Amino acid sequence: MCRWAAYVGEPIFIEDIVSRPGHSLIHQSQCATMCHTAINADGFGVAWYGERPEPGLYRDVMPAWSDPNLRSLTETVKSGLFLAHVRASTGSATSRNNCHPFRHGRWSFMHNGQIGGYDGFRRAGEMMIPESLYPERRGATDSEALFLVAMAEGMEADPKCALERATARFETLARERGAAPYMRLTAAFSDGVRLYAVRYASDDHAPSLYHRWSDTRRGRAVVSEPLEVDESDWHEVPPGTFCTFEGKRVSIEPFAPVRMPLAS
Repeated sequence: MCRWAAYVGEPIFIEDIVSRPGHSLIHQSQCATMCHTAINADGFGVAWYGERPEPGLYRDVMPAWSDPNLRSLTETVKSGLFLAHVRASTGSATSRNNCHPFRHGRWSFMHNGQIGGYDGFRRAGEMMIPESLYPERRGATDSEALFLVAMAEGMEADPKCALERATARFETLARERGAAPYMRLTAAFSDGVRLYAVRYASDDHAPSLYHRWSDTRRGRAVVSEPLEVDESDWHEVPPGTFCTFEGKRVSIEPFAPVRMPLAS
């Protein structure tokens, strides 16, 4: 499984989340403790917000711990909202276009999990992306397809309901044409103002998700795994939950995709 970390709050250097903590995202890419994949070396990416509405984006296929450009970027760039991801492929090729986060306009999106048996119904999944958004389809991952379908379902107006509808559509396909586990999903995404996160699975094995507010940084980290083993104030997000983070405020709502019949 992939590992990811996001942050929203007062601007900090990206390295304060990505590489400096004892169990930072870089450390997790080599030694994750809450997933079955020990090494996450199928690429990485960072999306960060600055002076413009659209996020900056840097992605590559090198192992995150060995890229000097990533180290330089995280050491020198400050941001009040960013997403970072290390990838462990569930089947699609190792390429820059398949690395998270994905971007569309001012939105950025990253995902940990899988849509069961996606290779067996990829064409049907692709067809759910409307023609107006299909030029944004750069790679071949189920994650990017889910993101674009959620955008088509109205993410601009209602992020939770849009992602619920998109998730339900893919889970329905997986149940009818794919394989178990049909849907495992933790995702973080942002419009440049708020940070959203979701934890969901069609079985009892939703990927892990935590968050923590820091009075020192005046910001919140949202992560696959806690960044320090000796900090006791990390909050685990329960399965079936949608979170909205804005400043110190946290909104917690149920996340419950409703399966729907496939179109004939």
